[in-house]
Amino acid sequence: MWDFKPFERNIAVIEENSNSVSYAELSHLSDALLQNIPSRCLVFNLSSNCLGALVGYVACLQGRKVTLMLDDHIDNDLISHFILTYKPDYLWVPDERKSEFSGQIIFAECNYSLIKTPYRHEYPLYDELALLLTTSGSTGSPKFVRQSYKNLESNTRAIVEYLHLDAAERPITTLPMNYTYGLSIINSHLMVGATLLLTDKTLMQRDFWDFLSKEHATSFGGVPYTYEMLNKLMFFRRKLPSLRTMTQAGGKLLPELHQKFAEYAEKEGKKFVVMYGQAEATARMGYLPPEISLKKCGCMGQAIPGGKFKLIDDNGGVITSPNVVGELVYEGDNVTLGYAENGADLIKGDERHGVLLTGDMAKFDDDGIYSIVGRKKRFLKIYGNRVGLDETERLLKSKYPDIECACTGVDDVMYVFVNNRDCCSDIKKYLAEKTKLNPMAFHVRYLEKLPRNEVGKTMYCELERFYDNVG
Repeated sequence: MWDFKPFERNIAVIEENSNSVSYAELSHLSDALLQNIPSRCLVFNLSSNCLGALVGYVACLQGRKVTLMLDDHIDNDLISHFILTYKPDYLWVPDERKSEFSGQIIFAECNYSLIKTPYRHEYPLYDELALLLTTSGSTGSPKFVRQSYKNLESNTRAIVEYLHLDAAERPITTLPMNYTYGLSIINSHLMVGATLLLTDKTLMQRDFWDFLSKEHATSFGGVPYTYEMLNKLMFFRRKLPSLRTMTQAGGKLLPELHQKFAEYAEKEGKKFVVMYGQAEATARMGYLPPEISLKKCGCMGQAIPGGKFKLIDDNGGVITSPNVVGELVYEGDNVTLGYAENGADLIKGDERHGVLLTGDMAKFDDDGIYSIVGRKKRFLKIYGNRVGLDETERLLKSKYPDIECACTGVDDVMYVFVNNRDCCSDIKKYLAEKTKLNPMAFHVRYLEKLPRNEVGKTMYCELERFYDNVG
């Protein structure tokens, strides 16, 4: 997918310990690893934002080995289950975890080890299959999105085009490498010969900001939770002269926060780019041009170059009028092949044929700019009234900006989980007043900590066990 030759002298990676490698060195490291994987096969990569994980990813993609990306902190029982389900030929793991796996270590580099498992081509692989990634919120499930080489290349080129990326970029990692959004940042910047600033530090840590300043980071990306935290961390007081671009995806940002960051960007001469994507579309499907970010607060934007949006009603008819809600459908070369739930699925071909029913409900305005209203399945019928859980969350976050909340439930009962016990009764009263529904429909529960995955997304399935069991 990448041609590193024009950028051989460019610095490809800088780590926090000041270790750096050029594109020529990155190619050399990748080639050395590939020499130990002689044929096309499945490789598990236990990744973090470090050089070793990157070398494994680049090597397998360039050498047409199929990679299944997982977080390097994955539970031992879970990774064992995945190994039994998919029977990979090799594991590429951090040295500190190599003793946990049986098999022969046949190569080591950059604090990572290549382990040959007992398996040998147990499952045939579809010729165009390149990558397996978890869907958001399914990190404990053996269900993975099957991405092809064409998916990855087309989406990467579209991102490079609409973000106007070039070799002068220095993005700092804020998202895991095994997460589709985090990986797309890596893919797009490698394509233009930019310098990746790799760190596993979080925005909450001083070391992250020291690294950002020291290495003159030009951009970072985040999900809504990232920007909620930045707002609480007094981000707007920071002097970040090198920072040029902030991107946001992974869910709808509160319109108030969208406006706040867009105003900051305009004032400071930076770009704030709201985007829309799913692992099922490789990474990204839509973006809001930064020049209209303030004018279109709360919107997701327009389709990426080469892609196309449309809305359909409950009967599958195409919606042509503005401000009418329907299910968002995307068409493009980045629509992935389908899912895999076990090793036998890896031979499957293209099951989507370039069309993805996103499961998101949306509308477009008179200018053709789209807004996400909520998930198709994130609605409840309460006493015959259709109530959106995502919209209810946004309503609460606007009213109570200092709390974290999550809305879920079953028909006629909405459960609202909050991390502040003192406001439970107020929230119940507020929702009843806003929706004009009986207060009995709202069960507001206190949880000290809401369940989130590694990128900060709420894990709603984890909340079901608390129905009627918390005070």
